[in-house]
Amino acid sequence: MTRRAGMWLWRWQRNPLRRTSDVVEAWILAAAWVLAVVGALVAGLLTAGVMQQNAQRARAQSHPVSAVLTEGGSRSAARPAGGALVWGTVRWTDPDGSVHTGRTRVPSGVAAGSRLTVWTNGRGALTSPPASAADTAFQAVLGGLWAGTATVGFVVGGAKLAQNRLDHRRDAQWAEEWARMDARWGRMTG
Repeated sequence: MTRRAGMWLWRWQRNPLRRTSDVVEAWILAAAWVLAVVGALVAGLLTAGVMQQNAQRARAQSHPVSAVLTEGGSRSAARPAGGALVWGTVRWTDPDGSVHTGRTRVPSGVAAGSRLTVWTNGRGALTSPPASAADTAFQAVLGGLWAGTATVGFVVGGAKLAQNRLDHRRDAQWAEEWARMDARWGRMTG
């Protein structure tokens, strides 16, 4: 265990072979770990919170309204025969007394003149039913996980890019030192 830790932490130990770029790389990796963990948590929690708030706002703006099916729900050719929902025209009255008509998805087999419940938004237009609390929670958790994963990917990608640039710089320094040795030894090494 101590040998493994010693090998993993070699950049932090005093060593005559340690270069400045090794210390810079160690700090970049340490910062990347901290940013990845903290950033993923923050991004995930913020995303989940925003998604929950948006779903609650949509739920608060949606209202169930009793409507009458004016045109029977017919099956569309694009919809399979076993579909549970079909397009139909409904008429409803807002609380202020204004009458509206619109097309929405209705259960198949419902006859014209039947009463059903449709959902309207704050402007009185038809909308889909709001997501349930369980669906909203699931979507918020999933969105938070995606945001956290994207944050980790972004941080790891940035750290990897910095490591590659340091490697290119070290390779250039290595080639320069070999060229100096070649000149000193009369081109015997290459």
